[in-house]
Amino acid sequence: MANASGETGRASDRPTRSTIRVLNRTMPLPASRAGRIALGSALVVGGALGFLPVVGFWMLPLGLLVLAHDVARVRRWRRRLIVRFARRGQRRTDR
Repeated sequence: MANASGETGRASDRPTRSTIRVLNRTMPLPASRAGRIALGSALVVGGALGFLPVVGFWMLPLGLLVLAHDVARVRRWRRRLIVRFARRGQRRTDR
């Protein structure tokens, strides 16, 4: 079904580069690369201080996810982790 601009809506369903989807929630990211790196770094540092009352350990994986948009090394780590967990899940279902 086409909307008012004539698009089918499929392209608008896909998240753009400036958004991140976590737990079925889409969150906007800064448009600039420096802003995304600063946000991701701040989340990682805040996650490392997760034992404090205000910040939490939830910030660490979110910061790494934000950094994965722009830092190739973090993106490779994330992909390897996803593949490792997928293989582990397949081995458990094959038993």
